[in-house]
Amino acid sequence: MILFIKTLGGFDVSIGEKTLVEESNRSYRLIKLLQYFITFKNKNLLPDTIIDNLYQDNDSPDPKNMIRGQIFRLRQVIKKLIPEESKESDYLNITFKSGYYCLEVGDKVVVDKDEFEELIIKGDQLVMTDTISASNIYSKAMDMYKGDYLGDSQYEMWLVPVRNYYRRLYLKVIFNMVELLKEKGKHEEIMIICENAIAIEPFEEALHIYLIESMLKLGKIKNAMSHFEHITEVLEKENGTKLSPGLKEIERKIQHNSNEKSNMDIVNMRDKLELSVNDGPLLCDAEYFKFLYNLHNRKRNPIDASDFISLITLNPTKKTPAANRDLIESWSDDMTKVLTKTLRKGDVFSFWNDTQILALLPDVKDNGTSSIEQRIYANLRSLNQGNPYDLKIRFVPIDANFSLS
Repeated sequence: MILFIKTLGGFDVSIGEKTLVEESNRSYRLIKLLQYFITFKNKNLLPDTIIDNLYQDNDSPDPKNMIRGQIFRLRQVIKKLIPEESKESDYLNITFKSGYYCLEVGDKVVVDKDEFEELIIKGDQLVMTDTISASNIYSKAMDMYKGDYLGDSQYEMWLVPVRNYYRRLYLKVIFNMVELLKEKGKHEEIMIICENAIAIEPFEEALHIYLIESMLKLGKIKNAMSHFEHITEVLEKENGTKLSPGLKEIERKIQHNSNEKSNMDIVNMRDKLELSVNDGPLLCDAEYFKFLYNLHNRKRNPIDASDFISLITLNPTKKTPAANRDLIESWSDDMTKVLTKTLRKGDVFSFWNDTQILALLPDVKDNGTSSIEQRIYANLRSLNQGNPYDLKIRFVPIDANFSLS
């Protein structure tokens, strides 16, 4: 019969239907002592070292004798746990030799942390030659890690480096697995892996970056934006820092993918095309705007200098992505109203991306661009009793060298 020891994400020692928690009557001191021995199994431990790590707050006049008593009781608990007439050397045997205690672990004991390490070593050995086998092994390792080493055990100085070690191993296997899946284009699987890992390591930035990248690959741009806003706020509160280079890069990718999606969404173009009242301008998506611009450019007289493209840019000034998102949404609504009121029938405008609008303005004469700019600002102030936006408006004459890409 095999005795199983769980350490990753919790702690338990079980054999058949018996568990250590039941046998030890939930004695915190005995559990903590066994956890310490299992962590440093098969190693010689000085009594003074055990005292320093586990019993600093103990005021016993004879701490070494106190440890002897604790170890005696722990031996009794272990003896009750293992099958009768079994050899202690096959399971767990606490010895004392030459002034050192040692927990000797026998062949009939399986410790999850050992299996976890062995799986990662095997996966690393195969990753360059057999990616399928490596992926299968990495998957088993990921499934084994349920959280911090020894789970909810109280903070102990001796425990910190051990926890960090297994945490690093876990993240390493996650990152290796994600890279293998990226090569195969399995972005749905990457999302699942990252979401599960984030539940365990919520503040690991790289996991969020991988998750957002996979969302973008799957065309889930709104999900990517939402998660980016969430994690930047969480990390800023947790660490008190601004965007890291990695998060800045993923923000750029989100913006790029958002633009690309608008540019390529031609299938439902007619459904999304919005017309205002008959005597006003046309609002359309970016792809249809390009189509109308190219159509107009073919028709226009090459020597005519009265046709313009206007670029209206919003500069987000809020401190957080969420605040900027609110600003952009209100700007989008307000500018739709303002341009519908300001521009003429025959003019066309489109939201090129979240913070930029393009307008096609044919037949603008006698310094008419200045008049258009003034009317935009005036109507914006009238709508909001002031202008809450930092805008930049440019007008570019359309000529033979002008290209809209």
